[in-house]
Amino acid sequence: MGDLVRVGVRVRVWVGGVALGVVAAGLGVRAVASGDFAKYAGDALYTVLVLTLVVLVAPRVRPVVAAGSALAFSWAVEVFQLSGVPAELAVHSTVARLVLGTSFNAPDLFWYAIGAVVGWAVHRAVRARGRERQALGTVS
Repeated sequence: MGDLVRVGVRVRVWVGGVALGVVAAGLGVRAVASGDFAKYAGDALYTVLVLTLVVLVAPRVRPVVAAGSALAFSWAVEVFQLSGVPAELAVHSTVARLVLGTSFNAPDLFWYAIGAVVGWAVHRAVRARGRERQALGTVS
């Protein structure tokens, strides 16, 4: 197996674990908190999860592109809620309710942006750390 393939697999496994951690954090927030804090933390974490999925699919994606893609997707899903289709799908599917939501809420757009900024900052820092380790020869 070539070095690039090995690194790509390692990154995907690591990012997959991060994605599971983000899901656990979202479920944990909902389990221990309520009200606006839980709702808006969930919104931000939704965008962070989308960002991790973007990185899972494209491990070499630049942080700004991953964050922008995640934010665009999150906003698109929120605006799609204006059509009523997600609410109808949610009646029949818990997965649809979790992925698409049910009703438009303008403040969600702001919290998705917060999630994108946090995800961008973490992605950028992790990527810089990886490059630093690679430059020092500590990554095989």
